Amino acid sequence: MFAVHLLSFYFTKLQEDQIKKVDRFLYAMRLSDEQLLDISGRFREEMEKGLSRESNAAAALKMLPTHVFSTPHGSEKGEFLALDLGGSRFKVLQVKVSEDGKRKVQMESETFPVPEEVLNGRGTDLFDHVAESLKTFMQKNNINQKKKPLGFTFSFPCLQSKLDEGVLLSWTKNYKARGVQGTNVVEALRQAINKVGGIDVDVLALVNDTVGTMMTCGYDDQHCEVGVIIGSGTNACYMEELRHIDLVEGDEGRMCINTEWGAFGDDGALDDFITNFDREIDAASINPGKQLFEKMVSGMYMGELVRLILLKMAKQRLLFKGKVSDALRTKGKFQTKHVCMIEEYKDGLKNTEEILIELGLSPTEDDCIAVQHVCTIVSFRSANLCAAALASILTRIRENKKLKSLRTTVGMDGTVYRTHPQYSKRLHKVVRRLVPECHVRFVLSESGSGKGAAMVTAVAQRIASQRKEINDTLTDFALSSAQLQQVKEKMRVELERGLRKDSHDSASVKMLPSYVYRTPDGTERGKFLALDLGGTNFRVLVVKIRSGIRKSVRMYNKIYAIPLEIMQGTGEELFDHIVQCISDFLDYMGMKNTCLPLGFTFSFPCSQTGIDKGTLVSWTKGFKATDCEGHDVVDMLREAIKRRNEFDLDIVAVVNDTVGTMMTCAYEDPKCEIGLIAGTGSNVCYMEDMKNVEVVEGDQGQMCINTEWGGFGDNDNIEDIRTRFDREVDEGSLNVGKQRFEKMTSGMYLGEIVRQILIDLTRRGLLFRGRITEPLKTRGIFETKFLSQIESDRLALLQVRSILQHLGLDSTCDDSIIVKEVCGAVSHRAAQLCGAGMAAIVDKIRENRGLDKMDITVGVDGTLYKLHPHFSRILKETVKELAPQCEVEFILSEDGSGKGAALITAVARQHYRET
Repeated sequence: MFAVHLLSFYFTKLQEDQIKKVDRFLYAMRLSDEQLLDISGRFREEMEKGLSRESNAAAALKMLPTHVFSTPHGSEKGEFLALDLGGSRFKVLQVKVSEDGKRKVQMESETFPVPEEVLNGRGTDLFDHVAESLKTFMQKNNINQKKKPLGFTFSFPCLQSKLDEGVLLSWTKNYKARGVQGTNVVEALRQAINKVGGIDVDVLALVNDTVGTMMTCGYDDQHCEVGVIIGSGTNACYMEELRHIDLVEGDEGRMCINTEWGAFGDDGALDDFITNFDREIDAASINPGKQLFEKMVSGMYMGELVRLILLKMAKQRLLFKGKVSDALRTKGKFQTKHVCMIEEYKDGLKNTEEILIELGLSPTEDDCIAVQHVCTIVSFRSANLCAAALASILTRIRENKKLKSLRTTVGMDGTVYRTHPQYSKRLHKVVRRLVPECHVRFVLSESGSGKGAAMVTAVAQRIASQRKEINDTLTDFALSSAQLQQVKEKMRVELERGLRKDSHDSASVKMLPSYVYRTPDGTERGKFLALDLGGTNFRVLVVKIRSGIRKSVRMYNKIYAIPLEIMQGTGEELFDHIVQCISDFLDYMGMKNTCLPLGFTFSFPCSQTGIDKGTLVSWTKGFKATDCEGHDVVDMLREAIKRRNEFDLDIVAVVNDTVGTMMTCAYEDPKCEIGLIAGTGSNVCYMEDMKNVEVVEGDQGQMCINTEWGGFGDNDNIEDIRTRFDREVDEGSLNVGKQRFEKMTSGMYLGEIVRQILIDLTRRGLLFRGRITEPLKTRGIFETKFLSQIESDRLALLQVRSILQHLGLDSTCDDSIIVKEVCGAVSHRAAQLCGAGMAAIVDKIRENRGLDKMDITVGVDGTLYKLHPHFSRILKETVKELAPQCEVEFILSEDGSGKGAALITAVARQHYRET
């Protein structure tokens, strides 16, 4: 028993001695976590260089755009061909992707050799060989369908400007075919296919093998956004935010980047980690100074690296008693497959002895232990280096997504990763140690890059098909210049009809007189009370106006809510609630016993027969209080004050918010003669010549006309530009068939139009994986403020996804892009329609005055105009295009409706004193 323990101790001691000997000899190859994090940091810097337009040319990592914008969705279907060229053999595949949600892939494949003379011959011969092999495969499998879509996996660095185009930058992996570098390999393949004849295929996609790996794994695991190959060569790809890729136009969405990480270190970034053995490998290669990281990592060089180490150790009498065989001196005799066999768990030492004997050596047990440890150090260094580089990519994805921790999947392939008995476990362990905040699932690619090429082609077809359907859906929102001109002309007709006595009643644009005869001139002064009712909030204000050189307006206000049950209850309840709020405000200000002149901003269509008389024509903006339409709102307010019997008010003017906006801006700019509201509702007012206002007596001077243009189209004159989504929104509204223009242009309805489009696209499987959630079914959930947020140029798609998730919509990056596009189409049309209407107004004013050119100012208010990132610009551009003879300036109103009500009251009192 003692003898057994002694033998065991001796063997263990022997192992330790041999391992220490190798460790000392190869200390430079044993990397600490600190060194790996240093390498990872350097890799990250190289990624940044490669992504930047300024530094890409000099960057070692080329970070090549692949023009693959999406990973598999799960809804791909069809039959595809794939070619996989990248080694001493190449594969032709037929891939059938099933539909009906079965997510099943069937494949037929055949492998063809690539003879040495073809590898090193003319490029045309190489592609002719590929095309002839493809023809053989198609004939054998009776594939004769016209224009069969084909994906081409080409495992060499290419610069792509689109998915079906790629210029070869350099050959790797012992390929040397002449006349290919610097040319488009897809075109070369197409020419060869045409030359061979008899086959009808459509080459849709050029794919790097690493991208193919990611796409293959991504079909089964939709969290997969990284692909890594560690085989004869090594490379990685990942999904990068488009806004970070300077070499490609656009900043919406993501694109797969082929890092070509094999070239890491070509600029000297790894010089202090490169050993003499690495330099010897490099010097003897066909591309000295290139692909240095690949030469430290990949299967093409791993066996040769071990051979050089064993040769040197033998020459220094550290192995084989100093004896060296001819085979050990011969390049390529020790292969990476030998490293895999030597590192097997059970039979490793036995395999080591057999391999060394095959090499003409006579190894001792000490030698076998030492050789096994050499292989371990070389393969472990490879796994460590890959882990450091992969850690950089994972950290970048996590930071792009602004996450504290990342859950993601990495698709893996390559003979070293697949066949080395310990490589994968080592790699996984080191990655998790270097980036503990990244929770990574590693998935081995099945059928690898060939299937991946088919998946890229399938995704490209799916995206093209979806794109066509989405474009067809949104095309009705894209108004041409001719259509906008027609809107302007039709608006002009309705403006004239609304002003004429004989057509006023049937006009869709009511052109309501406001009995405001002029804009402020700066002489207004006094203390006024103002009320502002136009939405779910109601304001009461005290406004102090000073005239003269130091003219100013000071305001004090309080805001009150109007509950839904009051908005849609009885008229008496609504006005009693308003008076209750006024009472509270007067108590708050200590003004119960003061009878101030009052201006009432009432932001609904009213027919006025005087400045203090306004009959409600119809409710808008969700109000539906009964017994109000057809009644004078000033009388209803006075009656409610009497019912309360606490205070009295001098109601001087009932005012539309649009008129208030114009008056507020005119107080600052005398050229302001138009008011525009682009918010919850949409409306315009302007100063019209009295001689054109037939519904009011007198033809001297001017009067502000409240157009109530929201009703434009209620007589069916814009049906040609209304979409089915506009009709759905109208049918679900409180006032079906009314305010059609407002329902296409105002904040109250734009979000609802977007929601209807999203439901339609989801039903057709184009959004949210075809799942219509309960929130998406909820009317009003998609508020117009979300359009402003989603369309913000400063908002990354990640934040768009966050907004959608807040609404219960679990969106992908692709979904977010589509939602943003839908929002853009709806808001762009709204701004253009407002611009066309405004062009009709300014041209009318110019023609009233008989001017060739006119300068005029528009006072604007409303959340849509103020908060939407593009609405104001599009509106102004449309006005400029449709009314080129008018120089129109837009100025924002500061507290238009409250301040405006006080100014109108002041102007009205002056007017009546003068008359």
